Amino acid sequence: MSENLRGRPYDLDVGEVIRRTEEAWERGGTEVCLQGGIHPRYTGETYLGLARAVRAAVPGMHIHAFSPLEVFQGAATLGVPLEDYLRQLKDAGLDTLPGTAAEILDDEVRQIICPDKLDTDRWIEVIETAHRIGFRTTATIMFGHVETSRHWARHLIRIRDLQARTGGFTEFVPLPFVHMEAPMGVRGESRHGPTFREVRLMHAVARLALHPLITNIQTSWVKLGPVGAAACLNGGANDLGGTLMNESISRAAGTTHGQEMPPSAMEALIRSIGRNPRQRSTLYGRISQETHLRGLNAAELTPMVLTPPRKQRVH
Repeated sequence: MSENLRGRPYDLDVGEVIRRTEEAWERGGTEVCLQGGIHPRYTGETYLGLARAVRAAVPGMHIHAFSPLEVFQGAATLGVPLEDYLRQLKDAGLDTLPGTAAEILDDEVRQIICPDKLDTDRWIEVIETAHRIGFRTTATIMFGHVETSRHWARHLIRIRDLQARTGGFTEFVPLPFVHMEAPMGVRGESRHGPTFREVRLMHAVARLALHPLITNIQTSWVKLGPVGAAACLNGGANDLGGTLMNESISRAAGTTHGQEMPPSAMEALIRSIGRNPRQRSTLYGRISQETHLRGLNAAELTPMVLTPPRKQRVH
């Protein structure tokens, strides 16, 4: 609805994806995250091709990519079983999956906010299948729109039960709903995001509800800003997420926080609340000192290059 925020629909061609991946590696990045909407011309081969291209260009980069919705769509377009397609993605170089498109794992809510996405059982099926064949994933919740505390509880219990079965989640990431340019926010069909108390409550309750099965609770500085993130780190969260480069999803929805928090700023924020920062890998391993220093001494970002939109409707 607002082109100054997100612009018209666009594709990133493979060359631009590779350019950004190489730039990230040079700047100390350890992970490339690939996610997008369901493009009408994308098939399962599109996602396989992206993974192969990134792996070939930067062999050491961790590829964290493709939401359960994209995975399901990829398998469906190729007419192959879900597990078979996930194994193809693994062979193509995919390392881990984001547990996004979860929104609220309760179909009462999903019928209102995302009827065109996967239902609860299908989302769980994709993630559980991924865990079964060796993938680790994150888990998310998007809250502050039309749900109630009852739906929070159902979501957390489903995540906890799945983790008890598989042990495949690395962290839980609460994502406050940003209403300003979100379609249901624009139409007046939702709340204007959670209150600050609700944000703090979600992080604290998640820590209690998921312990000891999921021990990492991440707070989103992109959604909350440094002050909000610091408050959550003092009330349940132990993870600040990534420094990011070229973040666009939250900014397209209307958040005002930047697309990158340099490592030095992130470490300063953590120390300001009396904590000790430790850079981690996607799987919570240690990072080499060389990589850490590359991040601290990174050059400015190169401006983004976008492919003009084709004459087609993109949902």
